[in-house]
Amino acid sequence: MKRTIQGVILAASLLTGGVALAQGTPSGMTGSPPGQGMGQPGKVKVEKGMAEYQGFMAPTDEKALLERLHYTHQQEIKLGQLAEKNAQHPDVRAYGGMMVKDHTALDQKLMTYAKGKGLKLADMPKAMNDVEKKVMAQDKATMEELQALKGAAFDSCYIASQVGDHDAAIGKVVTARQAMTTMDPQMTSMMQELMQRLPAHREQAYGILGRLDEAMGVGGSGQMDREMDHGSMGHGSSPGGTTAPTTPSPRQ
Repeated sequence: MKRTIQGVILAASLLTGGVALAQGTPSGMTGSPPGQGMGQPGKVKVEKGMAEYQGFMAPTDEKALLERLHYTHQQEIKLGQLAEKNAQHPDVRAYGGMMVKDHTALDQKLMTYAKGKGLKLADMPKAMNDVEKKVMAQDKATMEELQALKGAAFDSCYIASQVGDHDAAIGKVVTARQAMTTMDPQMTSMMQELMQRLPAHREQAYGILGRLDEAMGVGGSGQMDREMDHGSMGHGSSPGGTTAPTTPSPRQ
């Protein structure tokens, strides 16, 4: 969780000239205080067309980056549509609808930009390394798992995956911004919009996950409530009392 929050803060500071660091962590998100343990920003490592920055990866070629962002948007649209259909909790259904709306709009801008540049984007990018192969296989497995779930089970699985997915997407955008020193103004604008929307989506998913955990304790035994308070349901306790999701390994 520490690195996740630091990554979000770093991303915001890179794109807003440090304003986020002055204002602190976005409300509703937990983790280390701004800047704690960050040290100096690491250097970008580039190898075989792929940049790595603080554990996250992104292609340095514009077309390859656009394809991966397009892929992300399409995945979120499909998952959001699934949430509208299979979710039980009204907040989860509403979140799914928001994801469909936001990522459809973002993807339309991206595809219009790509068309203007004469770039034809693949819906399924060809993996550039073994890490991407594993990530895409995991995406497919997650989609299949969620298609088989309904109700409360779907709610928890979908929202928990959204927190991790957005951590990874934020890391990818930050890495791309660090690696691509020159960027078309329109592309820069799209990246800046992503760094407004993605942390907001992540924060909202995290808040819903906390409410789902609380709902599990309503009407249940006191033991369940105590277990959830102490994080024995698979989550760690946040300083504010809201159970914080265990952050998955960065998906690159």
